[in-house]
Amino acid sequence: MDVSQAPLTILLTNDDGIHAPGLWALHRALKSEHHAIVVAPERERSAVGHGITLHKPLRAYKVTLNAGEEGWAVTGTPADCVKLSMVELLEQRPDLVISGINPGANVGVNLNYSGTVAAAKEAALYGVPALAVSVQSSEDPHFDDAAGFVARLVPMVRDKGLPSGVFLNINIPNLPMEAVAGVKITRQGCDLYDEYFEKRRDPRNRVYYWQGYESQPTYTQDNADGAVLAQKFITITPVRCDMTDYSMMEQLHAWELKKE
Repeated sequence: MDVSQAPLTILLTNDDGIHAPGLWALHRALKSEHHAIVVAPERERSAVGHGITLHKPLRAYKVTLNAGEEGWAVTGTPADCVKLSMVELLEQRPDLVISGINPGANVGVNLNYSGTVAAAKEAALYGVPALAVSVQSSEDPHFDDAAGFVARLVPMVRDKGLPSGVFLNINIPNLPMEAVAGVKITRQGCDLYDEYFEKRRDPRNRVYYWQGYESQPTYTQDNADGAVLAQKFITITPVRCDMTDYSMMEQLHAWELKKE
């Protein structure tokens, strides 16, 4: 068999839990061509960022869903799922890791909070190519259309490869694929949401706060992921794990810093 056509071993994970429909839409789209293995949190772990479990044991157990499909449920975070898969659960490292499909966009500053994105980043830290995939809305999400696009992208990732320490953050309009405007390569936006905290009191008269935010910021850059997604384009943003600002390094050298 041509190696370029050989099935890949693909680790599927998410932050919405092992029963999330977006995860299994990916599995359906990939299982006929590839060896797709599911290792996901046992419950929803949205917005946990890149947290890992250090101070209590992790447990992983096999689950079988109604359709007879099997996967590993893990008591930790999305990043835990990837770590545990790489070191313990899988016989060898996968060829590719895909995290998602998340119901709701992961664009702009949300990349810093997203468990979906963190799982892909964790894989990239291990040197494994990875994709984080989200659809624009959680209202009647078009998971199968999004999964079909990802399935078509997988052979390109295999053939072209990704640099070590780089993963792709993909956001797909919540539309039938024929209504999608196209595909654009974008940068991560940095516009902040209009956040607020609603102050309330519990039945014991103790104050607590409920965080909220407006559904979409005002984008200041036309080529940012969120702005392009709003125009009904699929956005693909390459993200680096190395967070060093190299231009600032040069500026800091000019400061002539001394220890005393």
